[in-house]
Amino acid sequence: MFPLKDTEMGASTFFASALPHDVCGSNGLPLTPNSIKILGRFQILKTITHPRLCQYVDITRGKHERLVVAAEHCEKSLEDLLRERKPVSSSRILCIAYEVLQGLQYMNKHGMVHRALSPCNILLDRKGHVKLAKFGLYHMTAQGVDVDFPIGYPSYLAPEVIAQGIVKPSDHTQCEKPLPSGPKSDLWSLGIILFELCMGRKLFQSLEIAERLKFIIMLGCVDDIVTVLAEEHGCLDIIKVCGTSLPTPEELLHDSLFSEVSSVYPLFHKPAGLFSSSPRCANLTLPEDISQLCKDEDSDYLAERSIEEVYYLWCLAGGDLEKELVNKEIIRSKPPVCTLPNFLLEDGESFGQGRDRSSLLDDTTVTLSLCQLRNRLKDVGGEAFYPLLEDDQSTLPHSNSSNELSAAASLPLIIRERDTEYQLNRIVLFDRLLKAYPYKKNQIWKEARVDIPPLLRGVTWAALLGVEGAIQAKYDAIDKDTPIPTDRQIEVDIPRCHQYDELLSSPEGHAKFRRVLKAWVVSHPDLVYWQGLDSLCAPFLYLNFNNEALAYACMSAFIPKYLYNFFLKDNSHVIQEYLTVFSQMIAFHDPELSNHLNEIGFIPDLYAIPWFLTMFTHVFPLHKIFHLWDTLLLGNSSFPFCIGVAILQQLRDRLLANGFNECILLFSDLPEIDIERCVRESINLFRWTPKSATYRQYAQHPRQASESNGTRSSMSCFSADYQEAPRSDLVSNLGIGGGSICQIACSSCSRCLFSSLKFRQEENTHQTSVTGCWGLGFFNFIALNFSFFNVYANKVISSCAGCLSLPTPAPSVLWCLLPQQTNVRDSPAELQTAFILGEK
Repeated sequence: MFPLKDTEMGASTFFASALPHDVCGSNGLPLTPNSIKILGRFQILKTITHPRLCQYVDITRGKHERLVVAAEHCEKSLEDLLRERKPVSSSRILCIAYEVLQGLQYMNKHGMVHRALSPCNILLDRKGHVKLAKFGLYHMTAQGVDVDFPIGYPSYLAPEVIAQGIVKPSDHTQCEKPLPSGPKSDLWSLGIILFELCMGRKLFQSLEIAERLKFIIMLGCVDDIVTVLAEEHGCLDIIKVCGTSLPTPEELLHDSLFSEVSSVYPLFHKPAGLFSSSPRCANLTLPEDISQLCKDEDSDYLAERSIEEVYYLWCLAGGDLEKELVNKEIIRSKPPVCTLPNFLLEDGESFGQGRDRSSLLDDTTVTLSLCQLRNRLKDVGGEAFYPLLEDDQSTLPHSNSSNELSAAASLPLIIRERDTEYQLNRIVLFDRLLKAYPYKKNQIWKEARVDIPPLLRGVTWAALLGVEGAIQAKYDAIDKDTPIPTDRQIEVDIPRCHQYDELLSSPEGHAKFRRVLKAWVVSHPDLVYWQGLDSLCAPFLYLNFNNEALAYACMSAFIPKYLYNFFLKDNSHVIQEYLTVFSQMIAFHDPELSNHLNEIGFIPDLYAIPWFLTMFTHVFPLHKIFHLWDTLLLGNSSFPFCIGVAILQQLRDRLLANGFNECILLFSDLPEIDIERCVRESINLFRWTPKSATYRQYAQHPRQASESNGTRSSMSCFSADYQEAPRSDLVSNLGIGGGSICQIACSSCSRCLFSSLKFRQEENTHQTSVTGCWGLGFFNFIALNFSFFNVYANKVISSCAGCLSLPTPAPSVLWCLLPQQTNVRDSPAELQTAFILGEK
């Protein structure tokens, strides 16, 4: 989006038409409210950016089908010029006409028409340039079908538009749409507006609405007034073109009429996105006077940020769209008793009830005041808006922010996400880092460990997943139209996937769901569609609703990393191994809970498959998934095990107190889970778990050097998998060297406390004794062999309270962690894991 600069933001409201409550669609489900449909169509308008168009920012849905739209706004419009009742110079009219045509041409390029063009919707910024407002109303309302008011102003409607009338669907279950207006209808409106500018006054003001519409339909030629105007202003040609021959805006822009002014306006190039095939600096321009960049006197740093960012910060600072409209009396509350009829018959017919005019369009736009936001940010210095990325502040553990921000990073996440100053700094920092992606990929990972600003979560996730290249071209090359056998199942699953969310429940959301899921199925012929894939797609689609290619690319990068081979046609061996390792993780961290669940027969197969097959998107709402995945994407493929154990530990007391039937009921409707606590505990569990404990045979194989451009990133204890670790890294990470244990330390694990460890080699034996180990909350025995882990379940292990003796294979190193006063029994032979668990 463009910077706010000298413009402002405004809010307007209207009602969608209500649907009957007793009618269902062809699929047997209730009809989607028209306000939901409008909300879904609105999203694409946020991507339409042009200097001649007012940028759409947001739409909110209120009670009784009310919708409030936030968009870029300017106080002055052509309406103000007409109020002055002064003729406008011909050169000025040509410039206005050319700028309006630029906006219309860009709209037509994206398949849209204005249909509501009028002097009040042609705004003028402080430099006098044109910006078209409310250009998306016709598109978002499905050509006016979803509202009870006509789109457009009677004096400026084209004759064919008036002749068509208002078309309302007779059957709400059918998609009846009127014949949409074309680009030429906007040129008629422009011709009338230019005519009024030349005259210095409005037309048809003395006529009633009905007479005005009849006159426009019968208008077939230009009278003598136009000839007089032509002699005085020289604008006869353009008015005739707009009112009679009606070319398209594209054709009119290249007309000789504008030869004098066209050279003044440079060709517009939309800035390349983050994942674009063209260089982002291809159309970079600098001002003629470079010294202007160095002037910072009275600089309005906030105005240099994008409109989207300013609006987001405005909301954090206490801004509320409906409240602003209420304060300006655009939204008026009416006591319910005043809406009752005076007389009611038995058959339901009522009399004496005033006409409800609330569903009619109020065209007023209220300017949103930024005073409260500027007051909140008055103490924020200019350096916060332009952070230095190359300044290596090694004293800060994770972030390049200031000391105050580092202190704020320790606050709960929900507080940080609502703090205006903190979010400003995080948004600015991430915005600059993402613009330097992939060069600053490592620093993005570093900052993401602190938190991810919600406004930039979608592109940040893409960076964490390593998405690169021309993703749009790859997505467009996939056949998403040819029917495939999976189509039926996808159609059944989508209406059940996170439909509490207004965006995903809209018809536009369903269509995008269908295309992204089908693209993934078609592009992965070795995999199949399993139920749950739609839930897995939901977070990516929600965050990248206007960029299906990025949602598809993120999903395609996520599945191989965390759900490798989960979507095979026969995935039983993968699922069973995954659940087995999860069972071992439960036993490793909570033996008591593990024993209880095993005794009652409540195995992970009964509850954990939806967890891992959808990475918890099937059991948690989206707002919790966002916080959970912010951390999940920083971990390796074993991190979901820790999340699962953390969830069980929150339910630990209830699980231990109940039997099999109660546990089944408990998980059929999962209780409220504290996600912040879950994330915090899962990180600790991950740090406490030896990497060998999560080894899986069917995990993704390490990438070859050619796949990683011949380089190998540095090992990270939080992101690297055990199976990807070379022997040298494994030895260094576990603190093992020379074939004997010299020291065991666990500085990051608060649960593991060692007072002393003593190793001695018994004379004339092949046994090693370990003494003096206290304060551990669990017991595990791991046999390491530098290249793989062996379990010697058939070896005899004997111990007493203070000493453990066991046979030591020559090439192996034994790592023993014992709880205080633990008696180790012979381990069962069927325990085919990397550790042996004992009971207290």
